[in-house]
Amino acid sequence: MSSSKTAPKPNTDDYKLKDTKPELGEKWPHGGQRGGTGWIYSERATSTYDLVEQMYYLYVRVVKAKELPPNPVTGNVDPYVEVKVGNYKGKTRHFEKKMNPEWKQVFAFSKEKIQSSVVEVFVRDKEMVARDDYIGKVEFDMHEVPTRVPPDSPLAPQWYRLENLRGETRTRGEVMLAVWMGTQADEAFPEAWHSDSASVKGEGVYNIRSKVYVNPKLWYLRVNVIEAQDVEPHDKSQPPQVFVKAQVGQQVLKTKLCPTKTPNPTWNEDLVFVAAEPFEEQLVLTVENKASPGKDEVVAKLTLALNKFETRMDHRPVHSRWYNVERFGFGVLEGDKGNELKFSSRIHLRVCLEGAYHVLDESTMYISDTRTTARQLWKQPIGILEVGILSAQGLQPMKTSNGKSSTDAYCVAKYGMKWVRTRTITESFNPKWNEQYTWEVHDPCTVITFGVFDNCHLGGGNSQQSATKTNDARIGKVRIRLSTLEMDRIYTNSYPLLVLRPNGLKKMGELQLAIRFTCLSLSHIIYLYGHPLLPKMHYLHPFTVNQLDSLRYQAMSIVAVRLGRAEPPLRKEVVEYMLDVDSHIWSLRRSKANFFRIVSLFSGLISMSKWLGEVQKWKNPVTSILVHVLFFILICYPELILPTIFLYMFLIGIWNFRKRSRHPPHMDTKISWAEAAHPDELDEEFDTFPTSKAQDVIRMRYDRLRSVAGRIQTVVGDIATQGERLQALLSWRDPRATFLFVIFCLVTAVALYVTPFKMVIFVAGIFWLRHPKFRSKLPSVPSNFFKRLPSGADSML
Repeated sequence: MSSSKTAPKPNTDDYKLKDTKPELGEKWPHGGQRGGTGWIYSERATSTYDLVEQMYYLYVRVVKAKELPPNPVTGNVDPYVEVKVGNYKGKTRHFEKKMNPEWKQVFAFSKEKIQSSVVEVFVRDKEMVARDDYIGKVEFDMHEVPTRVPPDSPLAPQWYRLENLRGETRTRGEVMLAVWMGTQADEAFPEAWHSDSASVKGEGVYNIRSKVYVNPKLWYLRVNVIEAQDVEPHDKSQPPQVFVKAQVGQQVLKTKLCPTKTPNPTWNEDLVFVAAEPFEEQLVLTVENKASPGKDEVVAKLTLALNKFETRMDHRPVHSRWYNVERFGFGVLEGDKGNELKFSSRIHLRVCLEGAYHVLDESTMYISDTRTTARQLWKQPIGILEVGILSAQGLQPMKTSNGKSSTDAYCVAKYGMKWVRTRTITESFNPKWNEQYTWEVHDPCTVITFGVFDNCHLGGGNSQQSATKTNDARIGKVRIRLSTLEMDRIYTNSYPLLVLRPNGLKKMGELQLAIRFTCLSLSHIIYLYGHPLLPKMHYLHPFTVNQLDSLRYQAMSIVAVRLGRAEPPLRKEVVEYMLDVDSHIWSLRRSKANFFRIVSLFSGLISMSKWLGEVQKWKNPVTSILVHVLFFILICYPELILPTIFLYMFLIGIWNFRKRSRHPPHMDTKISWAEAAHPDELDEEFDTFPTSKAQDVIRMRYDRLRSVAGRIQTVVGDIATQGERLQALLSWRDPRATFLFVIFCLVTAVALYVTPFKMVIFVAGIFWLRHPKFRSKLPSVPSNFFKRLPSGADSML
């Protein structure tokens, strides 16, 4: 017996969607000043937190202190406050030499992890060398802490006398505090210090908070370069042959070279850029002369602010304008500046900001917003999307710190112009966020995207500098198309977080969500199904495919830069992963997946043709007889053919209603062809661009690519051959074949004129359904004739 063990295959059930039954909605304990011990399980229909599980927190708001006693040695005090609940400690920032400090900080301690019955608030004096001095403290009994139920007003803070170590009230020193029990629905929750992330220090505290981000407002800037006048090259002995180069930020586009050498060139070309509000970049135009085959010289330059241009709301042309351009390379010396102003070239431009387009920063396959840039053209929303980001289960360790594996997970959701980021739960493989967010929906055929990431920017001080070199690691992604959701139903599912790596497919855990799509106007939704997905300008004046790819890449880059400047930043690697920045890169796995998707589309037709073949061969005589009966009925009553077809489709739709999907879509490993991908194919997919592999590996992959492309080339050639054979029927390329076909057409036309159409169909159907005894195994005459026709393949080199 062989001792070798085969690698265990992954359980495919782990890659499927799972139903969950979380306890959603707010369930409040019996309130009152003394807390109470009873529980009231009453759902609050008006709650904005009805799609998450309720989490209880002990909140301590530290406002300020007054009349703190000075240190007897130094004569002043550097105060800070330490809040201690069991093993958890939270500290405020300290002030130097201040007896009446104001902190205005809130601390939140998870009730699940509280193992103490006392809340202790210490006021201490910061010492640079020795141990921090103790000034005083205030204690609270956990059973005496009141419960605050939103939408009640915030609990008013009170002054408390500081006590010494023996519990005696000090003569000087008071601290203003508020202590209450609440949930994540409390408005103090987002900005509070959390015991869940007690290990985070320094600047890392800002990177763990939940935040809402807004996409920068993007515009298409259309620059129509019409003509120029009086272009003067450096070498005045040769007439110039020029082109115009335009730049907005990092985007650079050029017009074609003017075909004639003239000082008054004409182009009339459109250059389209992506710009974001507020407009920080400028439009920089340079007129360049082709002095020699390898040398371009700048002869004139023009700089224009973007906010000065006209905004276009439809397809009507905007006004053109002549601009004076500055000569480039002249007037460097003071004596030449006077001569420079006497002469100026001009350039004729038509520039506008396009307000009637939607600037695509994501693929149209996963588009989440279809509105125009101009807010004036927006229509009313047709629904509300509510999402509860509950938790993640079974996350894999993403990094090792101090010899211990850990994961600091947060979730990002993107829909429309709104991005949300949950708080980071540190050192947990089963984080619970329970945060709820809401979006307006303007089109049901849109997609919301969720991504889970490991936060690699939690260090403070010196470690922060090294942490900035690390990217937040991807844990997984989930996409949900809103049109697949039923109205007003709450979906509570656990989605597998799948990541494809060079070593294969890996499940990184599960993301638990609660989703509800509420319809405001069903008639409006039905109305939208008959209208284009994108604004009408995309169809009246469309961009080319190459333009769309380039503009989308530029839009993604701008969004990544702008969101990376927020506080805390939504980092570039997160934005690019959410927007599928690398979806255009070649992948053999993805090509296979798309090929098999096409094959599966034709599986129904293939099954139908096989069934008809069995009917034709009389494999099941009863079925063949029934088909004959149906054929005779349709021949006798041809007006029933179309109604029968539509009735059949109706019955199929009703029959499939029982088997409809009850779950939203999720990442399917079989459709993605991820489970069966070869390791070398994955290694190629994750290679850098341009490649960083050795020459022998590149040669092998190039040969494989040639092989795959050769097969595609053969299939495309076969399709072209069949089309050219159809053309050859009447093109007289083969005179005898065309003569035979023309005579056949004449005879057939005369026969069809004198023969009833029903009889023709009847004879053709009986001939096609004839018994196998009357069939020949050789190809039919029409098939033989068609295959003998010439095609363009004869003329190819």
